[in-house]
Amino acid sequence: MASETLLARISDYANRPDPYPLYAELREAGPVVRQADGSCLIGTYHEIAALLHDPRMSAEPRSRTDSSSEEARRPPFLRLDDPEHHRLRTLTMRPFGPPHTPGKVDGMRGEITRITDELVEALRDREQIDVVDDFAYPLPITVICRLMGVPREDEALFQGWTEAIVASADIGPEEDTTERDKAGLQGRQEMGRYLVDLAEQRRGRPTGDMLSDFVNEPDPALRLTVEELAETTILLFIAGHETTVNLITNGVLTLMRRPDELDRLRREPDLMPRVVEELLRYEPPVHMRERVPLSDIDVAGITIPQGTSVVLALASGSRDPKRFHEPDRFDPARPDNEHFGFGSGIHLCYGAPLARIEAETALGALLPHLAAARLVQDPPPYRQNAMLRGPRHLAVHL
Repeated sequence: MASETLLARISDYANRPDPYPLYAELREAGPVVRQADGSCLIGTYHEIAALLHDPRMSAEPRSRTDSSSEEARRPPFLRLDDPEHHRLRTLTMRPFGPPHTPGKVDGMRGEITRITDELVEALRDREQIDVVDDFAYPLPITVICRLMGVPREDEALFQGWTEAIVASADIGPEEDTTERDKAGLQGRQEMGRYLVDLAEQRRGRPTGDMLSDFVNEPDPALRLTVEELAETTILLFIAGHETTVNLITNGVLTLMRRPDELDRLRREPDLMPRVVEELLRYEPPVHMRERVPLSDIDVAGITIPQGTSVVLALASGSRDPKRFHEPDRFDPARPDNEHFGFGSGIHLCYGAPLARIEAETALGALLPHLAAARLVQDPPPYRQNAMLRGPRHLAVHL
């Protein structure tokens, strides 16, 4: 019975500070663990990798065919399959630059450094800070607003919208989510209207930002409808900031719990890219993803029926001892670190280059200020969301 309620236990807020013992229990229970609500939970590395690359596994929500669900009729491309997914992803990836070619994101390095320096300077005379509210949240939301071309005076509008949308996207056992879903839909509608209106002001008058690029796309095959423009830009904001907040905050928490690693990184700042990669494995910002098989599918000798909700515990796979040596040890020197921090397969996070730049810049700027710092509360209070896991606050006495 315990294994049949693992998803409920993982989703229980009481286990948010440390879900990893439950992931170990999940891996011990077998590659496929059926849950009491009929879903299947998978936490082993090789099975997760195979399913993320299997075209029979759909990313589309089960409710898409339900005409009563507005959200189901308009999923972002993160929740679409090819060929729709490929068309929308191709357009969205253009500002990130083709392989080995600088795009808008790479060109943002200087701006990201300036934004980071401004935020750090504001902390200089403080005795205590909240890493989330004072640093990890404003950095990525400011960066994505600048990329999209949102006026600076409007940047503050996005906090309430993104929080409501993220809360409505959580994965967990069936429960009454009416109010949560209602708030998420309202946030999505308001953000979508704002971004579409802002983009339309740039139609025929290019300004060099991403919204301008979308509405002035020269290729008719790639042009977005108004509905697609709303959903795609909303997705960019959520993916472009929410996971990065968690990555930066988890990074500060992990390093402050390990003074030796923190001291080594101050002495050897060139290690930062490897530190970020290990953070993506060890304390990832995204813990789970849902998929639905389009037909009956066999996983390790177990048949999963068509239409079953399959929850892939990515964070569990990234700590699978059958794939990683001493997986519960934080090791920036870890070789062959092919983690699930950004997913895998056709839905590999397209914002990964931006997240890496922001995390490396943010942690590098904070290092000098953490030499004599201490955590005010450990573990800190966490966000409710089990899928996008990270501290809601991280108080640090400088």
